Amino acid sequence: MLLTIRTTHRPATDLGFLLHKNPARVQSFEQSFGQAHVFYPEASADACTAALLLDVDAVALVRGRRGPAGEGGTLAQYVNDRPYVASSFLSVAIASVFGSALAGRSKERPDLVTTPIPLRARIAVVPCRGGAEFLRRLFEPLGYAVTATSHPLDIANPTWGDSRYLTVELSGTKRLSELLTHLYVLVPVLDDEKHYWVGSDEVEKLLRHGEGWLGTHPERETIAMRYLCHQRSLVDEAISRLVVDEDPSIDEGAEMPGGAETQIEEPLKLNEQRLSTVVAALKAAGAKRVVDLGCGEGRLLRRLLDDRDFEEIIGMDVSHRALETASARLRLDRLAPMQRERIRLIHGSLLYRDSRLTGYDAATVVEVVEHLDPPRLAAFERVVFEFARPRVIILTTPNAEYNVRWPTLGAGTYRHKDHRFEWTRDQFQNWARALAVRFAYDVRFVPVGSDDPQVGPPTQMAVFTRTQTNV
Repeated sequence: MLLTIRTTHRPATDLGFLLHKNPARVQSFEQSFGQAHVFYPEASADACTAALLLDVDAVALVRGRRGPAGEGGTLAQYVNDRPYVASSFLSVAIASVFGSALAGRSKERPDLVTTPIPLRARIAVVPCRGGAEFLRRLFEPLGYAVTATSHPLDIANPTWGDSRYLTVELSGTKRLSELLTHLYVLVPVLDDEKHYWVGSDEVEKLLRHGEGWLGTHPERETIAMRYLCHQRSLVDEAISRLVVDEDPSIDEGAEMPGGAETQIEEPLKLNEQRLSTVVAALKAAGAKRVVDLGCGEGRLLRRLLDDRDFEEIIGMDVSHRALETASARLRLDRLAPMQRERIRLIHGSLLYRDSRLTGYDAATVVEVVEHLDPPRLAAFERVVFEFARPRVIILTTPNAEYNVRWPTLGAGTYRHKDHRFEWTRDQFQNWARALAVRFAYDVRFVPVGSDDPQVGPPTQMAVFTRTQTNV
């Protein structure tokens, strides 16, 4: 059972201070199930890799026990995958061997403890009940890039298909304590099994290590169910406490896109130009059923509802407040029955797979991606381009180069304080072309607003069309 953690943060050997383990020597630690060894196959200023190797004594685990679950019981006690795959043994070893790092403590590098650094964790073999798709559903919402390599059930019989075992790599810019916490909780969830008795103290562990991320995770109920070994009473307790601990004002109090950005763009009537260009592209594509992702206050939805060419319209947003505003703007409670049947508002996130988004002719993503944290773009890309996979995707975003044309914007500032980034034309087009290749779409670019010969248009738009070979 092998876990490696690698960083390229400089100096990379600071990883040793964070883990409280010297890169210059091998250390071994007795565990109730065997031994844990820590060593560094790579340690330089540019890159450092720490390895945690577990030597599990499967026979010693059952030696001395009596009855059906003890010695002389089932053969499965002695012949199993426990010594070789990541499981709850790994979680116990992380807490035992890397306890200070898990808790986020370091006397030598206290500032680094709270600093996100580039990390890549690799687990040699993980039993994953649910496959690579479930693995991604666990880790991608947390901001990791996930690589999973499957292993055949039997090399000599390839027709038998793949086993439930994966080699997993997780990459992201995280605090080390975050990475260890996520592994501590989620490795047993992947395995859906624990080697020890699960009681009420496990609820406390789950809540303690899940603080700050589990309450808003889209798979929180599945995580709780598996972590607590399907004990319904414990799961209900954990979930109820997670819900109580959530802050209901976070979503309602969040500022909706607009405001300062709208004021800056108002002299150009840019939003009107943007919506008109998007609608024209939808009509040119022959789209009848459209989902507007990140619909906000419903301005595009109003345009679509007023045009009889669009037969079914869905607006989705993560903000309840935005959806309430959209409902009022569209006057949904006053629409005639036939009109009301054409449109629906749903609450949801662009970062989580959602079966409600599949089967549409077109999806629009208007001035939305720049509000996403860059590490979460990978989840957005898969949700829209791989899972929802409409025939046409129309996406707009600000052109950062054009910002110099607005005297109210200082150098290097964004159009809205909630923007996480703003792309130049080259950056946007390179990103869009890579998506088109990866997910089998064609892409073309359309300027929105006056196309300045030096800095381009104020808004840039990409129109993705699914290739015919992937209909």
